Amino acid sequence: MPIINSQVKPFKATAFKNGDFVEVSDADLKGKWSVVFFYPADFTFVCPTELEDLADNYAEFKKLGVEIYSVSTDTHFAHAAWHNTSPAIGKIEYTMIGDPTHVISRNFDVLIEEAGLADRGTFVINPEGQIKIVELNDGGVGRDASELLRKIKAAQYVAAHPGEVCPAKWKEGEATLAPSLDLVGKI
Repeated sequence: MPIINSQVKPFKATAFKNGDFVEVSDADLKGKWSVVFFYPADFTFVCPTELEDLADNYAEFKKLGVEIYSVSTDTHFAHAAWHNTSPAIGKIEYTMIGDPTHVISRNFDVLIEEAGLADRGTFVINPEGQIKIVELNDGGVGRDASELLRKIKAAQYVAAHPGEVCPAKWKEGEATLAPSLDLVGKI
């Protein structure tokens, strides 16, 4: 089944956020733009650099009305311990979801079954709960929050301007395209 434009599947989980354990479900992803950001494991190497990059850019995501949810197959207890011991992870203010049952990782089709870990998967979800952007990376390749911000701005622009599309490298304020017969073969 194609994942783009599909609805987020139901889930419930416990997460760590701002010093507390909180319950999170698929319902929390609706009504606003959301990023579900899977990573393999706490207390690792590439993962903290990615999560710190998101933390450093969290205010920019919030300005766009976007909430961040990081997810690994670790528990919410492990997330709390990591948050309390790592300077990079200690910066995080967004929700860190624990997925020890692997339900969420399977729902988003990022579970590496034989390892019990999640691939590096990024999912941008619109307020209606539909997946609009998917990015999957090899375990050794970290992601960039500034590029994710650019993609979200493009997705939000397209959602607000039916009939327009954003070309490669589009940045906010730049020209978009209106697909039509007039453009065929002219780009």
